[in-house]
Amino acid sequence: MQFERRNITIGEIEIHLNYFGAFQPEEFIHLLHFNELERMKSFRHLQRKQEFIATRLLKKELFGDKHILYNEHGAPFIDHEGYISISHTANCSAIAVCPTFALGLDLEKCSPKASLLHSKFLNSQELSFLESTNELEMTQAWSCKEAMYKLAGRKGIIFKEDLIIEKKRNDEWEGSIINPSEIFFVKLLTILDNNIVISLNTSEIESRNFKQL
Repeated sequence: MQFERRNITIGEIEIHLNYFGAFQPEEFIHLLHFNELERMKSFRHLQRKQEFIATRLLKKELFGDKHILYNEHGAPFIDHEGYISISHTANCSAIAVCPTFALGLDLEKCSPKASLLHSKFLNSQELSFLESTNELEMTQAWSCKEAMYKLAGRKGIIFKEDLIIEKKRNDEWEGSIINPSEIFFVKLLTILDNNIVISLNTSEIESRNFKQL
């Protein structure tokens, strides 16, 4: 297997997944724009180059020769194509697309890593209802916070203090993004596919200033 495509639809959101096996990035450089080629060359590790190629192959399939651009916070966008979010993990890259609201997408391979590092990103209140030894649940929690980070629209985020999650039922979560003058509220969903946790928001961000709380 070089590439295997999968699509997941959630309401008006489309998640396009590109699973890949071993391949040499040089086989596909003829498909890259000059600036994309220069960026790929800046990556030192083979896996990162493969993820970049797999993402650009998805982009080309979905949007043709349009460029992926980045705003001042590093969030990707494509002119006149609604909202997109990009993520990748070992052997999989993904682009989520929504016509009406901003997305934060994250992919995480389910592994013991999040359980071992749970104290770095979960506060005591969150740990009161989450199982720190549960490998899947910790990966979901970490992935939800990574998705929220992409929605925050600012740097300097402290995961334990500024990104607060609550598990509601099954794979549904609610998140709060604490900003200096306002709080963003968002609904999140986690999906397990081929041992990869896929997390993203399923609603538009609701913003409230502290006077409204």
